[in-house]
Amino acid sequence: MPLPHEKYYTLEDIYALPNGKRAELIDGQIYDMAPPSRIHQKIIQFMSMAIGNYIAGKNGTCEVYPAPFAVFLNQDDTNYVEPDISVICDRDKLDEHGCNGAPDWIIEVVSPSSKRMDRSIKLFKYRSAGVREYWMIDQAKNAVTVYFFEEDFVEDYTLADTVQAHIYEDLEIDFSLLDLK
Repeated sequence: MPLPHEKYYTLEDIYALPNGKRAELIDGQIYDMAPPSRIHQKIIQFMSMAIGNYIAGKNGTCEVYPAPFAVFLNQDDTNYVEPDISVICDRDKLDEHGCNGAPDWIIEVVSPSSKRMDRSIKLFKYRSAGVREYWMIDQAKNAVTVYFFEEDFVEDYTLADTVQAHIYEDLEIDFSLLDLK
């Protein structure tokens, strides 16, 4: 007896979702996205401002995009993600739809509904697509996990630590400045 087949989705299905409904597409499977909490948004704003101010202060060419921002990781029609923050240094990857290929740096703020996705599925997809650096910020666990794929290491921090970005020599994010109230 043959095994039942799962439905295989494409970008066409993502674009056909009702207005306001957000989802990601990974290897042809759709994953619904829950609305972010206020604290989730506060962390994204803090990180986007810190990184954006750093880039502007260095007259850098990288660009910072907070969600919702489309990333077509494998430049195919079966993978579409919306990382919380994407930093793209190769402007040739950018078009009016989003980023075609791997951003240099991705930051995900872990939510109760996204833990499995952020810690396993997206970790694997980001690494295999060529993302250079991946941060997971988990407010519930008071944790920041940094993956620097180029040198194959992982570091763990708390939300009271100062964390060094690895794609930049002198960018440090002081999480003690983040007011989570």
